Amino acid sequence: MNRETSDTTLANGLRVVVVRTPGAPLAEVRLVLPYARTAPHLAEAHELLAACLGTGTAAGPARAARTRQDVADHTADLGAELSTVVTAESLVMAASVLAPGLPGVLSLLTDLLLHPAYRDRELALARRRTAPFPRVPGPRQRLRGALLGHAFGAHPLVDAPTAPATATTTEDLHALHARAVVPDGAVLLVTTSDRPDEVSGRVRELLGSWSGGPSGLVLPPFARRAPRPGRVALTAPAGSPGAGQALVLCAAPAVPVGHPAHAPLHLAQSILGGSASSRLARRIRDRHGLAYAVSADLRGNRAGDWLEIACAGAPGTAGRIADEITRLLEETAGEGFSREEVERARAYASGFTRFALATRTEEASALAGFAAAGLPLDWLATYRNRLAEVTHRQVAEAAGFFFDPARAAVATSDDTGPADATPQDHAPDRHAPEHDPHHDQAQHEENDRWTP
Repeated sequence: MNRETSDTTLANGLRVVVVRTPGAPLAEVRLVLPYARTAPHLAEAHELLAACLGTGTAAGPARAARTRQDVADHTADLGAELSTVVTAESLVMAASVLAPGLPGVLSLLTDLLLHPAYRDRELALARRRTAPFPRVPGPRQRLRGALLGHAFGAHPLVDAPTAPATATTTEDLHALHARAVVPDGAVLLVTTSDRPDEVSGRVRELLGSWSGGPSGLVLPPFARRAPRPGRVALTAPAGSPGAGQALVLCAAPAVPVGHPAHAPLHLAQSILGGSASSRLARRIRDRHGLAYAVSADLRGNRAGDWLEIACAGAPGTAGRIADEITRLLEETAGEGFSREEVERARAYASGFTRFALATRTEEASALAGFAAAGLPLDWLATYRNRLAEVTHRQVAEAAGFFFDPARAAVATSDDTGPADATPQDHAPDRHAPEHDPHHDQAQHEENDRWTP
């Protein structure tokens, strides 16, 4: 990055990144902790800890205990806002504060991390605000689990959360905190108008004694790097949750953002289903009137990467929608795109990357995400340059490889058919060849070799 930056790793494993933003009235703080739900029975504890973290601190020899109200009052006095967000693989503690209040926010964050108080009252409140366990997955969540399970095999992203053997207690939350809220493997990012070395020194003084980790709460990789092709069908009896609509999800191959093929694939994905005027929308929604929601997105995390196509339509249309998606993928893989389509997608994608850094708050979140993923802080700026360099031929080659329907898995959910709501693998058709035990390894090798 062009701006003054400090990037150090403390002895306890905490990576501290400080980016100077001269003249900015606000400082931003993001602490990213690995927090994947690696075991279904831990789902309730994971959710309750995230809801209770930051609601109080314990008393000590030289400090008073803080209640939720105490924390809220102190945060307001500092001119700050605190929040906690949980993703599929991370727990993020975020703070926005008026620049003079940054030292106070860092001190408060330290107290919350090192001296947490999980009180019965806060646990009871958090439990009332969450749905009971075991949680019944919604129709889209259930379909995505069936799709990913078929495409990539058994994995924590596929396993449905289950209720613990006994109700989660405050002691359980303290134990999970000791395991999960640890410095080794975590990233703390600060954007501030102060000098980065001064802020890094302050963090070292406050959090140098923080210990523990790594937590091990990291998503394992999928058993397969490329989806196993084929179709999976779910049926739901009339009147059940999710009945009354048809859902279709498709998983096709993709590559990580650092792969040379990612930028061409990104442009191809944008043309296929990345906007209201995409090919998928024009064909499935506008021409045939089969779906009211159509999208194609690149998904990725530590487990793996895939292109996900999603459609929702009227009941009884899932099969037709899946057939249209398959035909469109086949046509696109064979014919590619026009130069006009590629240039429109390039302009759209480049503009979207600029929006991701439009505000200091968005920029801080993006930089923290890059750091946690092991990407350089200036990745987004260099990615715009990569998009500008992609040729029309490279986009066509990306479509030819990644959009081949013989490489894709398709899952459908409809409320027609038997009342048995369990996933059923369809008999292979011309788009879903019989599974070859050597297919996965061969496809992995082809993925590794392929560069548009």
